[in-house]
Amino acid sequence: MFRRAFVRRLLAAAAAVSSALAAPAAFAQAYPSKPIKLIVSFAPGGLTDVIARAMQQKLAEGFGQPVIIENRPGAGGTLAEAQLARSPADGYTLLMTADSVPANPHLIPNLTYDMHKDLLPVSILVRNPLVLLVNNSVPANTLKEFVDYARTNGGKISYASPGIGTSNHLYFEVFKDLAHIDLPHVGYKGGGPAMTDLMGGHVQAILISSTLATPQVTAGKVRALAVTGEKRFAQLPNVPTFAEAGFPDFKPQQWNGLFVPAGTPPAVVSRISTVFANAMKSPEVVARLHELGAEPVMSTQAELASLLRRDYEVLGKLIRDRNIKAQ
Repeated sequence: MFRRAFVRRLLAAAAAVSSALAAPAAFAQAYPSKPIKLIVSFAPGGLTDVIARAMQQKLAEGFGQPVIIENRPGAGGTLAEAQLARSPADGYTLLMTADSVPANPHLIPNLTYDMHKDLLPVSILVRNPLVLLVNNSVPANTLKEFVDYARTNGGKISYASPGIGTSNHLYFEVFKDLAHIDLPHVGYKGGGPAMTDLMGGHVQAILISSTLATPQVTAGKVRALAVTGEKRFAQLPNVPTFAEAGFPDFKPQQWNGLFVPAGTPPAVVSRISTVFANAMKSPEVVARLHELGAEPVMSTQAELASLLRRDYEVLGKLIRDRNIKAQ
């Protein structure tokens, strides 16, 4: 009798273990069974938002469920990152954000989440060259003329960025050091609002992605002086590289990436990665990204994780050396 009871308990325990092991696989097979929320860390009209909306329809087709974009701008993307960190790790909340992620812990020491523990990197999605733009009222048609003008009017003109700690902000600070100029910084809640104020003359310069720069340069609403990268940007062929304009060591590029909450089942992460990769390969999305000047990438998880570790160290030193603080 004792042996029969022991065997029953043993079989029950084995069944429980088997059920527990099967649950994630069953969940992954059923995923997704409802709409998916894609949090965008910056305001409508900014680079991250433009990329997300370019992919939205193909993502919905790939998942077989609606993909709802929710803009969550503010604090350099940390509001969106915190929202993701609080979300269930079930694959129904994703985050598309920019390369400010590894800088944020250095700018805001008391974040409610840990970038390394709470955010799971999925992929680098795109890379973009950066373009230095000026308002049309600025009396400069070349980068050298702009540098001379900024030196003469030190402190009287300002530059914009999509937010404190964004790569646009940090790399403009690097450029200021290289050019020996002094321009006050004005941070916005995204590239769209920053571009609006540049065109309106409220700020005089910006270092912004080619995605946002190209339409306004083509329309004659702003003036482009230089572009980052090894070669000229195809959509703005008359704009020299920084190297051609006298700054050969200034070659930063932006990236945008995809994250999920830490603890998301690997099978679900794999499904998400596959759907995004297929969307990035679709002719419609590729054409749209090229039109915007974005380079499709779709890296592995390991590649994005490695980039995060590197940028965490590099940008952290930059922030400390320049005493940059979130406001």
